[in-house]
Amino acid sequence: MSPRRKLDHTLSDYFTAPAKPAPLRWGLPVTAIITALLTAAVIGASVFMLVGHESDRRTQIRDASALGYVKEFMTAYTSIDPFNANAYADNILAQGTGDFAKQFKEKQNEIVITVARAEPTTGTVLEAGVQRWNDNGSADILVATKVSQKSADGKSPDIESGNRWVVTTIEEGRQWKISNLIQVI
Repeated sequence: MSPRRKLDHTLSDYFTAPAKPAPLRWGLPVTAIITALLTAAVIGASVFMLVGHESDRRTQIRDASALGYVKEFMTAYTSIDPFNANAYADNILAQGTGDFAKQFKEKQNEIVITVARAEPTTGTVLEAGVQRWNDNGSADILVATKVSQKSADGKSPDIESGNRWVVTTIEEGRQWKISNLIQVI
């Protein structure tokens, strides 16, 4: 090959401008990083709110369960039927545990005699609320009750009285039981 042809071949590249490398574009990587960080923050906040919501829901369900049981118990406890005094005492004892069951068992004969001598009453729970949850899983519940008693002669108006109680209930297995019952003055 002649030197001239070599020169002509190189001349064609000599008169063209060298191509500049493409400038680095930071827009897309920066946008992707910011989007990923925002997505992670939103997912983290959503998980945090979900955990809090589930915790609140479990607490509300547990409160409702304990309150429902205590309301039923206090209605039965304040509704006295002297004709079924033994059944009344057995029912209350079956729903007790701990100190309450021990004390009730010790005084069961006295309670049966007192109930048998009493007039029939109808107990009603006016209001109940959870006072606090204890470390052992029990709940202290404040209960306001009203007890109505028919007059002995049937002509006088009914006799009504109200009481307040602090009831401690604990879940044993899948059943709530009463572990303490205190009348508040």
